[in-house]
Amino acid sequence: MAVVKDTAVAAPAVRAGRLSRLLDDETRLGRLMLAPAILYIALLVGLPFFLALYFSLTDITVGSRTLHFVGLKKFHEVIHTPTFKLALKNTFIFAFVSQLLVLILAKILALALVKDFRGKWFVRLLILLPWVAPISLGSIGWLWILDSIYSVVNWVLVHWRFVREPLRLLGILDPRMPPMWLGQPELAMASIITVHVWRLLPLATVILLAGLTSIPKDIHDAAAVDGAGFWRHLFEITIPLVAPIMIVAVLFGFIFAFTDMIVIYVLTRGGPYNSTQVLASLAFFTGIDGGDLAEGAAISLFLFPLLVAAAFIFLRIARRAEVT
Repeated sequence: MAVVKDTAVAAPAVRAGRLSRLLDDETRLGRLMLAPAILYIALLVGLPFFLALYFSLTDITVGSRTLHFVGLKKFHEVIHTPTFKLALKNTFIFAFVSQLLVLILAKILALALVKDFRGKWFVRLLILLPWVAPISLGSIGWLWILDSIYSVVNWVLVHWRFVREPLRLLGILDPRMPPMWLGQPELAMASIITVHVWRLLPLATVILLAGLTSIPKDIHDAAAVDGAGFWRHLFEITIPLVAPIMIVAVLFGFIFAFTDMIVIYVLTRGGPYNSTQVLASLAFFTGIDGGDLAEGAAISLFLFPLLVAAAFIFLRIARRAEVT
């Protein structure tokens, strides 16, 4: 009986000792804490990626019961498609223009919000609303704002005289034929870029605001004592110190711009005449709406090297900025 009792008492002690050793071992504890995240990424990203890779090497379609291995045939067909070339070009235009605007506007907003003023909490609330609201709901709202018949933008352009007359004199606006924001190729691309900037601006602003608030106040005080003006302070102190965080914000923005298609799906569905088609939307319309899963998978896989290259370049730049 004594032996059994000693064994029962010793078992919890052994488990407690193992637990304490695990908590003291930072390497093993770190791996244990990262395991759920790695498993989540493997299931959420890894399985679809390998499934898309498998589909792209076959001739599978929606509803087909059999599939045949065709090698790189689908990739060869996709590359020589005019729509794919246009979508690839639009992807880079959409990503670079939107991220340039987001970076400039987010920097301006972050510099304004880092100051103390009355009603600051309300301004922060308004800036965060586009990010908090569901993007599908926001895109539907923009669909009404940019509608060819019920557009509030066109109503302002036509009925507000102090807006209409300068634009009419410059030859930009014809009040009898207001612009069709989603019906003309150039205006449609400008519209989806505008909505995308509106959506991502809050995230970039918050990231840059966190970077600005992390700069020690002593540095600003020393620059003020040395007589540094606003522009010198901005380009020689603020931007270099916030550069690594800015690069991270741009990296996230590029990932969203390359992979997100909700705005395009709701507003234009890639039209007119595929002028707003990007790789993500083209892959969806080809694979899901068109039923050609193999070709849709092949198109979607072109995003992978682009994203890997962008992540590698931006992370190396961020690392060098941190070192310097």
